[in-house]
Amino acid sequence: MINHREKQMEKKKTSESEKGKSLVGTKKQNLIVPLRGRKFQGTVTRKFEGRVTIEFERTKFIQKYERYIKTKTKMHARLPEKLKNEIAIGDYIQIQECRPLSKILHHVVINKIRDGDKK
Repeated sequence: MINHREKQMEKKKTSESEKGKSLVGTKKQNLIVPLRGRKFQGTVTRKFEGRVTIEFERTKFIQKYERYIKTKTKMHARLPEKLKNEIAIGDYIQIQECRPLSKILHHVVINKIRDGDKK
């Protein structure tokens, strides 16, 4: 017979292990990569086989002039197999930080927010 306290401990262990883990599978390594850190949203500018490049604007403070300047930032992100057919150039997507996957890949695509403007 399982003790009531043992049941609670088992529930606690499972809830702690599942807590805060958004997992996305990667194509190259067939691993599940735990996500952590910052989230970014931007427009897809280039699409490669296993990754995408996104671009977004941000404001940067120039201390000497006490003013802000608009700058564009480019980031590379791993494109999971399940999102490969959904995402195209010009789409607005969301990426999240993960462990370093390669020299330039430190983010993974989470979802597509909206389609790009079609002309």
